Amino acid sequence: MGIVIRGDGIAACCCGQLLGSAGFAVMREETGRTPVPALMLSRRTQRLMCDVFDKADLFDGFARVEARIVQWEKSSSPVRIPHSAVVISEDELLGRLNFSAGHQRSSDYQPSWTVFASRPLPSPIAEHRFGSRVATVLPADLADDLESAACWIESLSNGWLFLLPAPSRKGWLLAVGAAHDTLLSASRLVARQIRSLGPPAGQFPACPVIADPFCGLFDQTRWLACGSAALAFDPLCGDGTGNALREAILASAVIRAAFRGEPEAELLDHYRTRLLYAFRRHLQLCNDFYTSARQGPWWDAELELIARGLEYCERESRKASPFRYRLQGFELHGV
Repeated sequence: MGIVIRGDGIAACCCGQLLGSAGFAVMREETGRTPVPALMLSRRTQRLMCDVFDKADLFDGFARVEARIVQWEKSSSPVRIPHSAVVISEDELLGRLNFSAGHQRSSDYQPSWTVFASRPLPSPIAEHRFGSRVATVLPADLADDLESAACWIESLSNGWLFLLPAPSRKGWLLAVGAAHDTLLSASRLVARQIRSLGPPAGQFPACPVIADPFCGLFDQTRWLACGSAALAFDPLCGDGTGNALREAILASAVIRAAFRGEPEAELLDHYRTRLLYAFRRHLQLCNDFYTSARQGPWWDAELELIARGLEYCERESRKASPFRYRLQGFELHGV
């Protein structure tokens, strides 16, 4: 019952934890993916992760976010929206999880299943990208009078800014669209909360991406992609870590159900359809946010690409079969 998990992040840890606790021999294959400097995890995601790893105090002591302060329209005043989340670096979270996925995979080891939890995916798998936006992440020293238990979001004519707090008047700025200095020069909300910025810590695509396919048979091995290897989300419009966690839970449940004797084709079809529907919901949320925040050609171009994504999901959903399974706890059962 050997499983290889290819990846280094939250989805890989979650899938390995659930499969290992169910008695599977889990091997790891590291990818060297750069950890995300800052994650914001909703209360729901916190509870779910605590359940998976059986650690009730997993998020004690981290920076709390109790409100989002948002300025969407050019002429509007900021709006305060109640929120409940924590901000944490991926490195620190992985350290707290303290997950060990067995031994490094040897070259001659042939697993029953492979889980791709980080890119790259095997050829000839394609990726469909529904947007052109790229995020730049920068460390920030925050203003002395900034409300430390809030995050700040602002839309501008050619992009948006997202400021996350961290302890000791530190934080992280996410700049999407135009160059960060261009966006800050036009900012009326976020720029006031920043005393100074450090050099960019990295860049990453900030638009929805879906792998095609994200499960099947490869080199005689059954495989699934989960987390960002299967679906990537716009950080403005969803809890990417929460989605990665739920995908990993479903992936591990599919593998366990297959070893119980459930038909593999039906399980993979269920997995494919569930992730497709989750991706469609995310695209619809993106469409709603970008419509409300639009201020010009940059927003219109991104909305056009989001619309193409919704059309893609509509075409693919016509191929889907009715659901034959439901998730109860961490196990799949027939309906």
